[in-house]
Amino acid sequence: MWWLHFLVVNFKMRLMNCCSTPYLLRFLLIVFFIIASASISEPNQFCDAGIGYGESTCGIPSSASSKLLIKGGTVVNAQHQEIADVYVEDGIIVAVKPNIRVGDDVTVLDATGKFVMPGGIDPHTHLDFEFMGTETVDDFFSGQAAALAGGTTMHIDFVIPVDGSLTAGFEAYEKKAKKSCMDYGFHMAITKWDETVSKEMELMVKEKGINSFKFFMAYKGALMINDDLLLEGFKKCKSLGALAMVHAENGDAVYEGQKRMIELGITGPEGHALSRPAVLEGEATARAIRLASFVNNPLYVVHVMSIDAMEEIAKARKEGQRVIGEPVVSGLVLDESWLWHPDFKTAARYVMSPPIRKRGHDKALQGALSTGVLQLVGTDHCAFNSTQKAFGIDDFRKIPNGVNGIEERMHLVWNTMVESGQISVTDYVRLTSTECARIFNVYPRKGAILAGSDADIIILNPNASFEITAKSHHSRLDANVYEGKKGKGKVEVTIAGGRIVWQNNELKVAPGTGRYIKMPPFSYLYDGIDKIDAAYLSSLQAPVNRAKSAS
Repeated sequence: MWWLHFLVVNFKMRLMNCCSTPYLLRFLLIVFFIIASASISEPNQFCDAGIGYGESTCGIPSSASSKLLIKGGTVVNAQHQEIADVYVEDGIIVAVKPNIRVGDDVTVLDATGKFVMPGGIDPHTHLDFEFMGTETVDDFFSGQAAALAGGTTMHIDFVIPVDGSLTAGFEAYEKKAKKSCMDYGFHMAITKWDETVSKEMELMVKEKGINSFKFFMAYKGALMINDDLLLEGFKKCKSLGALAMVHAENGDAVYEGQKRMIELGITGPEGHALSRPAVLEGEATARAIRLASFVNNPLYVVHVMSIDAMEEIAKARKEGQRVIGEPVVSGLVLDESWLWHPDFKTAARYVMSPPIRKRGHDKALQGALSTGVLQLVGTDHCAFNSTQKAFGIDDFRKIPNGVNGIEERMHLVWNTMVESGQISVTDYVRLTSTECARIFNVYPRKGAILAGSDADIIILNPNASFEITAKSHHSRLDANVYEGKKGKGKVEVTIAGGRIVWQNNELKVAPGTGRYIKMPPFSYLYDGIDKIDAAYLSSLQAPVNRAKSAS
């Protein structure tokens, strides 16, 4: 707050000037007045409503220390690991080295035998999202609180334009995010194209801190765009140094598939999977990749759910194209059999797009992660409860698409990938945090345990166990698609912005304490793009100078 900065600066000045006792008393009276005024003039609307977890319902607990020391843990970054202490002050990592000594005013956490890692960054979420005639049950407080309990300390959500207006969409999401309790960033969806949208994209990048734009190749009649718009969007992204993202499914073919299922009398959740098979995801992925190659812009494919899409990404990357593939945790650990469950309520929970695939796709996506074909793991957390899912009880096309995952991701990736020996501990940090920070250009502020980085830290006990259940999760959902899953590797402590927000299975967070993180353009994915363009131009051998024939 402004008044806190004022107090610190002025108090230091008074001490430096060795002010007299009367002057100091007057200053302290001013301090008291400012604090009292601030308390009156800046009420916490969420505090008044009693919204929050633990002691911090009305803000940061008074006992919270701005100084932390994490002792004796194995500090893990994406490139290396070492046994060291981590000292934190005022939300920033100050030092990472062995045997740090501190005073009695420092809170000490013993991490012996445990891993100290960067907090997770979820690149793909939908909080407070209006979709398919309803709105997700998790907003920017409940969704983020769930994330923190699961070891994720930052996420990037998708702003949806309002009647095509990026500015109106951004302003709407700014309001939604006022109740946030952890750091977050924004992607921006593009749902139409004209000169106004083009100019607004510039505004978003240059002034609002957005460096990525998403194009839906599915949801015909709602969010879907055509190839002409996709090309225009790709070109604009390239000029701005922004990253183009695609939801890759052939929307026209999906529409036909849905009509086919209804004609066959298949109206239940299984019709969702049958109407949008993996071949349609593969086709759209290939098309987006080829158009991006034509423009020469980096491409990010969200929620890669199938072997078909993954193989297109693998082929493009092998040829040197800059394509990022993001699987989501549901695609890594679940299969489509749930959609055939005889109980509609159970089956409908698993409806998302692209659909969760048959057994075999999950293992292939895990393998692609372990070999570097796919680069990071998101969730596509988009939470609709059983009542909302029931909108489509007679027609699967009306079931709101989405599953949970923001709280479960870190545990499931550890158990599925690290415990199985498919990836190393450093790989885990890269896949769940560091690579996301690099792609969206906030590294090393985020995604690292380094001096100068934000103190977003987790302590993971590899020997502790977890069990996922709707009874104990922090989402507002009434069910959990990972219900009953157990495993090893538990996040025991989450530190966000230097504050301990999760410890001893207790969450201590308050709405309004999160920060919007601006993400600058021209990430590492743009390195050398200009040279590729120059090589292309020099290879054309055109235009050819031809003598004009006499007529």
